[in-house]
Amino acid sequence: MFSTPCLRTLVLLLGSLWLAACGDQYHTLPFPTPAQHDLVVLIPPGPLTYVADEGGKVGGLEHDIVEAFAQDLGVAARFVVAPANEIPARLARGEAHFAAAWYSPEKGSPLPTTPPFMLSHDVIVQHEASLPIDDLSELENRSVHVLAGSRQAATLRAAQAGVPGLRIVEERYSDAFALLAAVADRRVEVAAVDSAHLAIALQFVPSLQATLEFDEEEPVAWLFGERFNPELRVRADAFIQRIQRDGTLARIEDRYFGHVRRLKAADIAKFVEQMETALPRLRQHFVTAQRQSGLDWRLVAAVAYQESRWDANAVSPTGVRGIMMLTEETADRLGVSNRLDARESIVAGARYLDFLRQLLPAAVSEPDRTWLALAAYNIGPGHFNAARNLARQLKADPDSWYEMKRILPLLAQPKYYEKLKAGRARGGEAVILVENIRSYYDILSRHESAFQPPHGGPNAMMGMSASLAGAPGRSPGLKPGR
Repeated sequence: MFSTPCLRTLVLLLGSLWLAACGDQYHTLPFPTPAQHDLVVLIPPGPLTYVADEGGKVGGLEHDIVEAFAQDLGVAARFVVAPANEIPARLARGEAHFAAAWYSPEKGSPLPTTPPFMLSHDVIVQHEASLPIDDLSELENRSVHVLAGSRQAATLRAAQAGVPGLRIVEERYSDAFALLAAVADRRVEVAAVDSAHLAIALQFVPSLQATLEFDEEEPVAWLFGERFNPELRVRADAFIQRIQRDGTLARIEDRYFGHVRRLKAADIAKFVEQMETALPRLRQHFVTAQRQSGLDWRLVAAVAYQESRWDANAVSPTGVRGIMMLTEETADRLGVSNRLDARESIVAGARYLDFLRQLLPAAVSEPDRTWLALAAYNIGPGHFNAARNLARQLKADPDSWYEMKRILPLLAQPKYYEKLKAGRARGGEAVILVENIRSYYDILSRHESAFQPPHGGPNAMMGMSASLAGAPGRSPGLKPGR
């Protein structure tokens, strides 16, 4: 049995002999090292891979995992953005160490990959008004649109032998959302996409429906070319396995999928309708709130919708009132003379939310800082701090929204709240509120433009844009279905 140092030495030795045998034709990048060589990664644009918001902040589930790997190596990550269908050839030319392309290894492929870090399915997607396709045989003599070079193209090619007349149309859309936009607009009748992309899209396009899911689960992994650095592959394999064990992957995944599937299609349709009818008369107040608090106006609007459905006269049985549902005590502290005045309530609610954000320790990063502040907004800072203390007692991270989602509901259980000075609280409702706001904010970020104060300025969204919701930036071509 080899020890870990011996195994690493053996891998490097074999890799060196292989490189020498290949001669000058072999081209591979040096192992990434601090201050000398970056970790270079090929990545396609897309909602789960690499996307930039209006402020230039880059996100994407695979982007975040790569960043975590680069940090583990102690190096910087350099992303080379390329269309998915170009990546195999560019990887073969040695343009990157590996590709993070939401890639599923093909059976029998000689190309090495890391262990899978996610599993997904291929699904047939149609407009909700279409007659659903319930069986593969119903694709006979029909066209199915897919992204060029995608896994779905390969899946359908394998199905063609048993489905006469099945036509595969490989589209060169910018990403899966652009293809789904064509389905929502009824420019495309049938499409095939990854189930993960559809899960996000359904948050803001209720007119889409998944009508047929292919049975086989598809692994998602990083792809190395034939010419790869053996040591880097060993490190990448070990990293993937570690983040699956220690919860790092679960936390990153929660940032992108934690809030999906919570809103029903009817809820989303109603919200989209309200964006067209009620939002225009309130937008100026939300922008004013951004000017005074620094919070993205779309986030403030999402909070207001969750609290009152944008009803300035809303009153709850517990006495909170107005569009931001302020308590009388909070309103007095913020100098609000009339909680039912939309402008006063919106500006005060935004200031209060920002105040709660600032109360959190400096070590709490976004987007967790905002999600945690929203929970405090709902249950009050006293109960929220009690939840943070309870998290510490239960060996959970009080600075992580992923961890606090598990802790907050415990505030309603006697075995926990009877030991707390703050007493009982509906922590589970706080979790639902935050996750709904994430969805509403995601929808607003895709359909409403960010407000940039003239010449930037200190309140230029404070970096909180579409990436705050843990979801990709706007897809201009995707519009809500009817």
